[in-house]
Amino acid sequence: MAFTLGLAQCRHPEDGDVLRMADAWMARAAARGVDLLVFPESLMTPFDASAEEFARAAEPLDGPFCSGMDALAAKHGMWVVYTANEAAAPKPFNTAVVVDLSGAKRAVYRKVHLFDTDFVRESGKISAGDAYMVPVEAPFGRIGVGICYDLRFPEQARAAAMAGADLMLYPAAWVDGPLKVEQWRTLLAARAIENEFFVAGLSRCDRAFGGAARDYAGNSCVFGPLGTLVAEAEGVEEELLVCEIDADEIARARAAMPVLDHVV
Repeated sequence: MAFTLGLAQCRHPEDGDVLRMADAWMARAAARGVDLLVFPESLMTPFDASAEEFARAAEPLDGPFCSGMDALAAKHGMWVVYTANEAAAPKPFNTAVVVDLSGAKRAVYRKVHLFDTDFVRESGKISAGDAYMVPVEAPFGRIGVGICYDLRFPEQARAAAMAGADLMLYPAAWVDGPLKVEQWRTLLAARAIENEFFVAGLSRCDRAFGGAARDYAGNSCVFGPLGTLVAEAEGVEEELLVCEIDADEIARARAAMPVLDHVV
């Protein structure tokens, strides 16, 4: 079965009205026949807010932001994956929500692996989730979701594949830097090859961390079950990346080399 995937490679709106921005992207996607539209990480709240500001901006999953996104999915009649700054104690969760074309939440995933590195500590303002997302059944296949830094942990994608996922999505705010775009592409392709399913990575394309000398990487792309590049955005400009996903390719790849049958 084939369906149309859309990746909204976008920036935070200057006026702060994320729902209005999302409405416009969904309208564009609907006009191009998209069945599933994915938004990047940090959609609701810019990550560069202070820990106190980030916590104040957090909302529950039935709050105005998530309710608004769910209503927009119903308005435009498509499945949507979006990210939210979910209120929790002692710190918010970095959360992805999968909503169907009726506006009903079908899955929630709270980022497990937090991005603590030489220049930023995500754990300083975000609580880690404690479970991978069980792939959700859509009319066009099963969807798995990780968030950004999760991409570096192959066991998460393998768990999704073993649970029947056809497509693994990584909404991200992938920070650019030496070899970071090359690593992004390589890791996405590796997750696809290892599990013989489709993998899509969607990164923000705006400035990172309050205009510091780093950008989010953009370069969103989709890889097929043999590791072939299906679609790729052109660098770091805003773009609606649209491609066809044919789940029959998964069956053909796994028939030729049944990797998942040999997992021990």
